[in-house]
This record gives sequence, C-alpha cells and structure tokens, in this order.
Amino acid sequence: MANGDARGGESVYGALRGGTPGTQSRGTQPRLRRNDYSVLEPPPLGEWEPELAVAVVIPARGGQEKLDLTLASLAAQSYPGGLTEVVVVDDGSDPALRLPPIRPEHTRLVTAPSHGWGPGHAVRAGVEATAAPVVLRLDSDMVVGRRHVEAQMRWHHVADYLVVMGWVVFSDDPDTGLTPAEVRERVIATGAAEPLGLGAGSMEWITEVLERTDGLRSAGHRAWEVFTGATASVRRELLDAVGGTAADLVMGEDSELGYRLSQRGAVFVPEHEASGLHLGRPTTERRGDESARYRRPFAENRVPRQGTRRRSPGRSWAVPFVDVVVDTAGRGFDEVSGTVDALLAGDVADIRITLVGEWWRVTPGRHGTIDDPAVDVRLVHENYRCEPRVRFAGTDPEPDPDVPFRLLLSPGVRTRRSAVRVLTGTADREGAGLVRVPGGGERDRLLRLERTAAFARAGHLGAGEADRDAAVAELWGVHELDRAEVLTWVEGDGDGPPKDWHKRMRKAEKEAARWQKEAERWERRIRALTRGRCARLLLGGVRK
Repeated sequence: MANGDARGGESVYGALRGGTPGTQSRGTQPRLRRNDYSVLEPPPLGEWEPELAVAVVIPARGGQEKLDLTLASLAAQSYPGGLTEVVVVDDGSDPALRLPPIRPEHTRLVTAPSHGWGPGHAVRAGVEATAAPVVLRLDSDMVVGRRHVEAQMRWHHVADYLVVMGWVVFSDDPDTGLTPAEVRERVIATGAAEPLGLGAGSMEWITEVLERTDGLRSAGHRAWEVFTGATASVRRELLDAVGGTAADLVMGEDSELGYRLSQRGAVFVPEHEASGLHLGRPTTERRGDESARYRRPFAENRVPRQGTRRRSPGRSWAVPFVDVVVDTAGRGFDEVSGTVDALLAGDVADIRITLVGEWWRVTPGRHGTIDDPAVDVRLVHENYRCEPRVRFAGTDPEPDPDVPFRLLLSPGVRTRRSAVRVLTGTADREGAGLVRVPGGGERDRLLRLERTAAFARAGHLGAGEADRDAAVAELWGVHELDRAEVLTWVEGDGDGPPKDWHKRMRKAEKEAARWQKEAERWERRIRALTRGRCARLLLGGVRK
C-alpha cells in the first residue's frame, strides 16, 4: 500500500481520485445474516491497494487548539492522501476557525449555513460540500492513530452496507502540552491508539456490550445502540438513503442516525484498529444524567426503539412502533371494524393503522342510505375519520423506513389484546425478519409481521418482490406462530364463533337458568309426595 504522501491528488480543492470501485454488484454482495459480519475478510492493514475516496467531515465550534491537533494526526495517516479529503465545518465559532499549517493535503474549511446550528446541521453541510463515496465523521477533539482511516476504509471495500465505528478512548485532561508538529511526529513514529501517551479509558458500557455480543456479531437488531459519532464511517449512498444527519437535533443526533441506518439494513462493525484519543470527556460522560434528560423527548419521538418509550405505553409518537395495513376493498363494515377495533384496544397503543380502500366513493351531496352501494365504505370512513391512529389510503402504502415493524392482516381477523406485543416480542426474541400466522382466512394475507430492516437489506441486495421472503429467511430468519397465540378468531373460519356469538351465549344462559329452576321445582314436588321416602333413589336416577 502506497503512503499517502506518495499519492497526492490533482489539487488541494480539486476532485479526488477514487470513485466507486469495480467491486461486486448488489446481486453478488456478501449476504450477511443479522449483524454477523464474521464471514467478511477485510484486507490486512498495509498490504492492500485502496480504490475508494473518503471525505472526513469534522464539525467544530471553537476549540482551535484541539482542532489543530486533530488535523495534525490526520496529516500522518497511512491512507493515501490522494483519496482523502478533509472538510472542517465551522458551526458559528467566535472567533472564526482557521486552518493550521499542519493538515492533510486536501483540507477545506466551510461555514455551516446560518439557518441552523448543532453537530447534525454542521455534518450535513460538510457532507453536501463533498463528493467522495465514503463519509467518515470525526470529532474535532480527536487525535487518531496512523491507520485510523485505513482500518475503517478497508471494510467499505468488501461490502457497501456497513457502518464502521472506530475505537475511542478518553483522556481526563484535555491539555496535552504538545504542539501539532509533535503530534504528527508521534503518530507517524508509533502509530499507536493513544499517540500522546496520556492516561485514558473507554466507555465501559460499550465495552461490556461488545464483550457480551462477540463484537456485535450476535447483537442482532440492537447493534446500532453502541453507535456514536466521535468516529464512524458509512457509504455516501447509504447515508443519502436515510436522509443524512438530522439537522434539527443538537444532542443525540449520532444515536438517531445509527437507528435510521439500522432500519435501512446496515451492519455495524466495531474496528479496534481505528483507534483514537478523545481530548477530554464529552458532555454525555461528564454530565450523564442531565444529558440523558435533555435528549430523552427528542429521541423518543424519533426512535421507537428508545427503551424509555415503553414507560409510557398509552402514548403516540412522531414515529410509531408498528405500521398496520388493512385492505378493506370489498369487505363489510362489521368485519373491518372488528379487526381495527381489536387492534386499537390492544395493550400496545404505539401503532399506526392504514386502511386501504375505495375512499373516493365517499362523496358529498345526496346519496342513498341503507341501500347505498357504498354504504360499507361510508360507514368505515365515518367510524375512523376522527381516530388519530388511523389513516386512509387508496393503495398499499410504501413501508415507512423509520418504523421497526409492518403488520399486514385481513379484515375479519380478530387479534388478542396482546397480539402486537407477542408478535414483536417473538420477532426480537427469535431474531426473525418475518413472523407469520399461517392457515385459514379468505385471502392470502391472513397475518404477517415484517421487520423493516430485514426487508430493506433484502431489497438492497437485489431481491425482487417474488423472492423477497426467501431472501429475508436467509438474512434474518422466518418464524411461524400458532394462531391461538395472537388471534381470537377469523371471519369465515369454521373453528371460530359466529357473528352473533354473544346473543347465542346469552340465550343459552337463559335456557340453562330456566331448566335449572324446572329441575329444582320437580325435586321439591317429589320430596313432598314421598315425604322423603325413596326420594334419594328417585332423584339419583333423574340426575344420572
């Protein structure tokens, strides 16, 4: 692998070499199951020839001295300088930031637009100012080891849906006492994770998660929870697909981005060789409880996987936990309302129901009432038009990529109160990308719960509509539930109760009460006639 100094680009501000390399097409991409990346074999450090260009985006507000050290460590990277661009985004510093003499060859300073502020806003501006196929986000107070960029970039050459996270250690004292020139020399000489030789420690909770999950290989759908923005990289195409960083979040924007990346089927890879020293502990470490308190409402509205949301089970949020789709076309009001009412009354309120139907038939003006051909359409529309958790659509809506699950079921299906909780809990416990309830029903879609991340990855890897389920089975797994676990009955099912089951039950109870009274009357009469003689024998025979 050539040294960065030997492979300079055309100009400091010119276009970088290294677009999308001639690697695998989507159809031949490695097909990773859940978050198990162990089948990938990244090239050994220092023994390969990179092709991909990378844009290192550094959001910054003040802290010129720390920024100088960050850029000095980047100037000593082993990754080719001709494939590396660094963009520092000044997020309203006073005085304004400047570029120091010791910096990577392709380094630019841009100013974040004045219509916003915060790290998410600055990162978005930096990404928009670059064009490299890989984006590496780096804090402005990080001093990184010599192979930091290379260690992350080697993964992006073997698969295009990875999120690679560097390894961060923290110094308690942010003052290093070193000049940028000394930092650059030490990084080149030692290549160490902590090139400054300061006492440091990592985030213990992240270390524990990595140890418990074999480096996230067995973390499944929860791998994104350890994602932090201090140092992480992702393909631009994937970053664009999720909509980039949230410009309206000023704290916790990195975790929220990690969640959205996971929803698009990303695999998270922790890379210990991409190590770096964070100069001082971040606010989330120094003032943990206060930081968590501030982030909580912003995160809960956007991240259904936020654990604290479960403490408010009756709430509705900007992004629901489950999207439910019910096709009402040609179905009666009673079977539709029976299905929808059961869902709305369930013990998981965090759902959004889309009713697909012929709502164009709900017209104003004079129309029939009981004999109206569109009477059932009108009744369903009127019944739910004021329900905030129900919306109407003419065709099946596209899956919302931010919602963890999509539940599809037919009218006439009556779910138990615990159905949504059981379905989603089963999906997470089994690690399944699809949970089905087979058999019965008039339509082919009786009930199925789809994991959005699983279907997104299957689509990214080229699976078409016809073979999407098979791809999900390979990538995540499919689990089948017995109907009795989530359903009470299905319209048209011979094993289920009739529509008027409650009326029949009340009638049977009245009949039973009447015959009980009749039996008691005869018992009293027999006792009176026999004066107790032979009564026991007679009554015993009657009761048998």
